[in-house]
This record gives sequence, C-alpha cells and structure tokens, in this order.
Amino acid sequence: MAWRQPFSKRPSGDGNVTGGQVEHVSTTAGQYISERGGNNAPPTYQDASGAPIESQSPLGYSVGPVTITLLNITMMIGAGIYSTPSSILSGTGSIGVSLIWWTLGYLLCLTLGAVYLEFTAYFPSRSGSEVVFLEQAYPIPRWLFPTTFAVQSVILSFGSANATVMAKYLIAISGHTGTNWQIKGTALACYSLATLTLVFNTKYAYWFSNAVGIVKICTILFIIVTGFVVLGGNTRVENPTANFQDPFSGSSTATAYGFTTALYRIIFSYGGYNNAFNVANEVKNPVRSLKRYATAALTTVYVLYMFANIAFFAAVPKEELENSDLTTASLFFSKVFGDSGAVRGLNFLIALASFGNMIAVIIGLSRRLRECGRQGVLPWTWFWVSTKPFGTTLGPYAVIWSLTALMILAVPAGDAFTFVNDLRTIPDAVFNLAMALGIYVVRWRRKKANLPEPEFKAWNIVIFFNILVQLYLLVMPWYPRREVSMLEMSAFGMQHMPWSASECNLLACGAYYWLWAFLLPKWQGYKLRQELIHLDDGAQSNQLRKVPNEKLAEWDATHDAAGRAVAPIEEEIQVQFKSAETSSDDSASFAYGTKNDSLNTRDTSHV
Repeated sequence: MAWRQPFSKRPSGDGNVTGGQVEHVSTTAGQYISERGGNNAPPTYQDASGAPIESQSPLGYSVGPVTITLLNITMMIGAGIYSTPSSILSGTGSIGVSLIWWTLGYLLCLTLGAVYLEFTAYFPSRSGSEVVFLEQAYPIPRWLFPTTFAVQSVILSFGSANATVMAKYLIAISGHTGTNWQIKGTALACYSLATLTLVFNTKYAYWFSNAVGIVKICTILFIIVTGFVVLGGNTRVENPTANFQDPFSGSSTATAYGFTTALYRIIFSYGGYNNAFNVANEVKNPVRSLKRYATAALTTVYVLYMFANIAFFAAVPKEELENSDLTTASLFFSKVFGDSGAVRGLNFLIALASFGNMIAVIIGLSRRLRECGRQGVLPWTWFWVSTKPFGTTLGPYAVIWSLTALMILAVPAGDAFTFVNDLRTIPDAVFNLAMALGIYVVRWRRKKANLPEPEFKAWNIVIFFNILVQLYLLVMPWYPRREVSMLEMSAFGMQHMPWSASECNLLACGAYYWLWAFLLPKWQGYKLRQELIHLDDGAQSNQLRKVPNEKLAEWDATHDAAGRAVAPIEEEIQVQFKSAETSSDDSASFAYGTKNDSLNTRDTSHV
C-alpha cells in the first residue's frame, strides 16, 4: 500500500465543490457527479449511475488511526493463524516453503492494498470498498457488477467458520471434544453475542473491538515469547530445533494443488488487511490515514505471524502438526505446558481472538451490505440503508446473523470451517481480478473526462503482480495433481466441490441479473430507472423504479442522470420570468440570478 507513482502534473484541485453541493459533469466519457463528503476528503467524482455520495455519514466519523489499525488487526488475527498452519504445512510439504508462502501472502495483500487505496483515492467519501470499486469500474452493463456482488455478498455473508472455531476452543477448556450439537449451540451463542455488541451504538462498538484487538495482540505475543523460551531449551519440549535442521525436507512431494490450497489458506489468515477500507466515509482524511495505518497493521501482523509459526514449529513435531485439526494453538499449549489448568486459560484467549475476529468481520461486512442496498439492486432499500433506531446498520446485522445461524445449524461442525472458507475462494479471486483490471478502466475513463488526478496511484508492476496471482488462484485449483484412478475420482470431486459451487453461484448471479434487468422489462413493457431517495435519518440511496415505456420520456425529462428530480428547462425559465413580472426589478434580478446559478451548477460540462 506504500507503493505509488508520482502525482501527475495535471491540477488536482478541489474545484468549487463544497460539502453538500452537487456538481454534474457531462463529458464524452459519460455523466459524472461530484460532491464532497464530511470526512475532509477531496471531492468524489463518480459515474452518475452509482449510489449517491453521503455528504454527512449517518454512521458518524468515529474511525481514527487507532481504530483503523486495530480494526484490521482484529480481523486478521483470528482463527486463521491458530488453525491453518497445519494445512499450509501439509500443502507445501516443508517448513521452509510454508514460511516463504506466508511471505508471499503478505506481498500479495500489500499489492491488493495498493489497488484498494487507489480506488479509495478516486472515491474517498464512499464506504463499502469492493462494492463501490466494481460499481465505478464497470458501469456498463448497468447494474451488472453491483447486482452480482450484492447477491454474492448476501449469500456468503455468514461467519460460521470463526464461530465454530471459537466453540471448539471453549469446549476444549472443559477437557472434552464436544458433540456435534454442543459445538453448534455454543457457536450460535458466540455469534449472537458478537452481533449484540454492535447493534446499539457504533462508537462503543469500535471501542469494544479495539479492546479485544489489544488482547489478541497480547495473546499472540505470549505465544511468540513462549516459542523463544522453547527454542532456548528451558521447557519440557525435547529437541526444539529438530524441525529447523532440514527446513525444506518434504517440499519435493508437494503438488501444484497443494501449493494453491496453501496459498488460499494464507490469504484467509490475512483476511482483514482491507477491512478499514469498508468504513472509508467514516474516516477523516481517508487516503492519507489508510495508507499509513492499514499498511502498518498488515506489516505488524506479518511479523507476528512469522514468529508465531516459528513458535509452533519449535514445540510441535512436523508430523503431528501436519495431522492436527483446527486447534493448532491448543496442540502447541499442550506440548509446552502439558494438560495443566494454564492450557485451559490460554485456550480461552484463543477463543476470545475468534470472538474479536467475528466482531471486525461483521462491522466490515455490514458496511458492504449497506452499500449494496444504496445501489438500489436489492429489494426493500430502506431495510439495508436505514440506521434507525440506534444509528447502526441494523438491517445488515440481521441478515448476517440469520445466514450465519443457518450455516451453523445446517453444515456439520467438522466440515463447516474448510468448506465455507473454500466456498469464497473463486468469487474473491474473480472480484479481485476484476478490481485490478478495473484500475486501468477507471484511469482511462477519468483521463478521457479530464478529471483530477487521485491523491494516490499504485505502481503498474504492483497491479500486474496482483493480476498474475489472481489468475493463478483461479486456474490452479483445476490443475491435475497426478494421474488418478476411477476409484479416486469421487474423492477428487469432493475436494473440488467448493470451487464448483462457487462457480455455479457466480453463474446464478449472472442469470438473475439478465432476468430482472433485461428479460422481465422487455416482457412487461417497462424500463428500469434509478431514483435518489432521502431517509429520515439523513441516509441517501438509489432506488430502482419500473417506468412504463409510455412514461419513459416524461421520467427522463424530470430526472437527471443520477436520479434526482429536476424540473424541465423550459418550465424553470417560465417560472423565472413569472417571478420577474410579479416582483420589483431588484428582487426579480436576484431571483433570476439564483435560478440561473442552479441551472449552471446542474448542467456543468467544463471539467
């Protein structure tokens, strides 16, 4: 995220746009809307088809440097680092390669962060990150990417994986493994508690999330220090350096499939490096703040992850670590401390880490779902957009909790973690690839429209690296691991089931879009048009209207490209002349000047 090109010599001035004032820009590259938000950012120039810019965020501006850093760290340090080292080691075949893979994951997230930051520099007063970026990068076909991403986000807006991990650690404190339904019940209770902490106040929710984040940092630091003590030979662990004597042993047996799944697990473990971008409109000076503190959070977590892995490798033999389940940290504690009561307390700290991760995920995901609702492509717009009655995103919270509860109860606890995580891999890679390519689309369109240069631009080599990695992640899961017999084909198919389900899900989203955006309007004789609406809490949103074909000309004459209601030009001129006839000369001149200024503002095309 720290890599960028020098600023263009073209002026990047703020123009004449002030908070709450809307400027319409008509260019050969399309219709643009410019408005300044309340977060001290430069004006946001965006395609008129996008969701409106909220000049004052109804969620407030409670996200400062500490919250940015801890919001990302709290989401990253969750179930991943305590659960995935075993599968990553199994996929890469050796300790040395697994550590290299952790570094590769860090570099990949850094390049993805640069893409996020450049997009944020273009649209600094919009929260929701990917929702906004895809909407603005691909405005044609209209509503395709917003619809696909919205449906995908709603369908996959569950956090059953971390809830299940937390439940297993809590049950492990009692010294039992727990039955399937004990795990399910505990997981549902944990997720319900995490949701309730966010429902009633946004500011206090951030404070609570930050407090948990500090505890999580202290927990992983304790593991790291314990690992150093183990390496010093002052514990019950025998030969703590055994795994480091030949660190690349076993890498020759690894396959392309294993390397790819290991990289997916690592990306999952770093998941959250971009979480603060979801609340950009709640951040003062978002580009500068996110550049500094999101980068610092990712780098800090990378260093902590590397030392934590070394601690695990020092205490646990390689063969046992490869075959461990979701409780790698629990195995580490058992090797170092035995079955003492201290292990149970440490397991509670790991469970608390999963709890904090759930909170951070819910915060970021709720902002994305709200932004999907503001685009108008989801039914019941007010449900997604309104912040009543507590000033929080209550509608998205309810959807996230409901789908998570369904997944916890429907999917077997032992399979939920792996299956659910793999189910996201293909959509995430597709959207990340689309965003990396979309950077060039946005650059081209803005240059053609002669719009101001952004505050931050990523290096081309960073974007190319990101594109190549995303292509690798999309293609390699289908690369043949080896020759398989007919007897093994069923197992091969089961391992690819999540990817197949992901692709079917994406295709279903595309089919749904084609149905409601093209086929139904054609069959029933109407066209879709967006309309800007204002809610009582100050929220603004688009809402799609079905306009009959015979009334289409009237609608287009009374609404601008962004869906704002306007009077026809001829009608405004008549009103102005009528006002001039019925008032004094001075007052008439003032009235005419005011109306004329509003017309000039609405029809601006000089940028």
